[in-house]
Amino acid sequence: MQILPSTTAIVMASFLAISSRHIVGAFSSRAAFAKTVASSSTARFMSAGPFPYDEKLMPFYALGTNLAMQVGGQGNLKTLLDESEMDIVLQAFCETLKGTATQDPRTILGTFGPQLNQLLQERTSQIVERVKTDGQDFIANFCDCNPEAVKTDSGLVYYEMTGGGGAQPSPTSTVEVHYHGTLTDGTVFDSSVERGQTISFPLNGVIKGWQEGLAMMKEGGKATLVIPSDLAYGDAGSGETIPPGATLKFEVELFKVS
Repeated sequence: MQILPSTTAIVMASFLAISSRHIVGAFSSRAAFAKTVASSSTARFMSAGPFPYDEKLMPFYALGTNLAMQVGGQGNLKTLLDESEMDIVLQAFCETLKGTATQDPRTILGTFGPQLNQLLQERTSQIVERVKTDGQDFIANFCDCNPEAVKTDSGLVYYEMTGGGGAQPSPTSTVEVHYHGTLTDGTVFDSSVERGQTISFPLNGVIKGWQEGLAMMKEGGKATLVIPSDLAYGDAGSGETIPPGATLKFEVELFKVS
């Protein structure tokens, strides 16, 4: 469930901590591999084309797929590197893995690791700022299109779709809800509605935007919450589904307060 507080470090942190220790144990455990494969089943970029190899060779292709998803997914490299830079990364990966590199990997990391860290941090910062700006524009447009929406002092946007008549949550309440969460471009990142099952949780255990927004609702009500990044997952984002700095939009229906 994506609304729980993120413990993910700032984007790229795991990738930026470059040292020779990261060369060891790069491949995940079997459980992590299964989780990676499962999470990829709904990825938008997947197609129904034929497998590139026969069944005897596809396990090796699966190994490469797993490695790419671990490394590329952690740092979202495709958004930080252009095509020629990615080609160099792949060249280094293959040469290091095969043992054909002309320099010791530790020498390369020790010499150029700090420069790489700085470069990726700068590019990441630029992307985060752009995502935040897009979020601010989205909030302004949403408020223009929905004059009844309320923007609170914190920056949360609350738009009541259906008024409720029951109990109103307090910070210590447990709530049962349906929700549908999207990014500002309409991408669905999490939805109990699509799963067809409501969910219950303590209100004080979720992101700030939810705590504030649901406290404005009553049982039986439905509302749209537009949550700026500082009330959601901030510059860290959440996994591969919520980008750093992202503004989030939720449609929430409150069924029960206890």
